Amino acid sequence: MSLVIAALAGVALDAALGEPRRWHPLVGFGRLAARLEQRFNPSGGGWRSHGVSAWCLAVLPLTLLTGLLAQLPWIGWLVQIIALYAALGLRSLDQHAQPVAQALRLGDLPEARVRVGHMVSRNTAGLDATGVARAGTESVLENGSDAVFAALFWFLLVGAPGVVLYRLSNTLDAMWGYRNERFERFGWAAAKIDDVLNYVPARLVALTYALLGRTWLALRCWRRQALQWDSPNAGPVMAAGAGSLGISLGGAAVYHGELHQRPLLGEGPAPKARDIERAMNRVWAGVLLWLSLMLLWEVCVA
Repeated sequence: MSLVIAALAGVALDAALGEPRRWHPLVGFGRLAARLEQRFNPSGGGWRSHGVSAWCLAVLPLTLLTGLLAQLPWIGWLVQIIALYAALGLRSLDQHAQPVAQALRLGDLPEARVRVGHMVSRNTAGLDATGVARAGTESVLENGSDAVFAALFWFLLVGAPGVVLYRLSNTLDAMWGYRNERFERFGWAAAKIDDVLNYVPARLVALTYALLGRTWLALRCWRRQALQWDSPNAGPVMAAGAGSLGISLGGAAVYHGELHQRPLLGEGPAPKARDIERAMNRVWAGVLLWLSLMLLWEVCVA
C-alpha cells in the first residue's frame, strides 16, 4: 500500500472517529515523559545534556519500534494507518473550535471563555468577545500546522516512523519547551528539535493558507510580519493565515499572569466568531488540497 493511500485512510479514520476516548497513545506517552523528566530533571534547571538523554529515551525506541512493525508483512499497512490516525488532531481541533464559535454567536461569553481556555495557554477569564475570537482563530491556525499538516508532511515523507518521530517530539516540546527556570536548559533540546522538524511544514502551511484565501495579502503579511513573532515557525503560519482571512491577530495577551505585547499580524478588522469557523475551513480545505496533490502525483508517476 502506498503512503498516499495510507494517508487517505488515516485522515478518513480521524475524520470519522476523532481522537480515541480511551487508551490514547499520546496520553500514555505523556506519562512516560513526565517520569523521565522527574528522573533527569528532579530539582529543575537540569543540564542540556540531561534533556538530550531524556528526549532520546522517550522518542527513539518508539520510533524504531514503529519502523520495524511497519515493515512486517500483512500488518505493516495497518501500522502505517494507525500511526497517522493516532498522530492527527484534525477532527479534535474542529470539535474544540466549533463550540467556541457557537458560544460567541449565542452571546454566551462565559461559556466561550471556558471553551477557548481548552485550546490556548493564555488566561481567558478576562477576555471580551473579540479576545475570545482572536484566541480561537489563532489556535486553529497554529494547531492546524502543528497537529495536522506537519504530521501529514512527515508521514508522506517517511511513513509511520516519520509521523511518530514528529508527534512525540512535538509533544515533548509542549511539555518541556518552556523558557522558565525549570525547563530553560533541560527543555532546550525538545524545543530546538521541534523547531527543526516544523521548519519546512510550517512554510508549506503558510503557502497553503495563502493559496486558499486572500493570496497576495497573505504573502505580503508573511513577508513583512513573520520575523516579528517569537516563534520562527508560528510567525509565517499566523501571519499568512491572518492575511488569508483578511483579519488582524496578535496584540496583547496574558500568559501565566504576565502581560505580553505581541506584534500585530495580518491586516483588516478584529476577528469575530465566524472567523474561527473560516480558519477551520482553511484547515479542512488545506488537507484536501494536500491529499489531492499527492494523489495526482502518484497517478502521474505510476
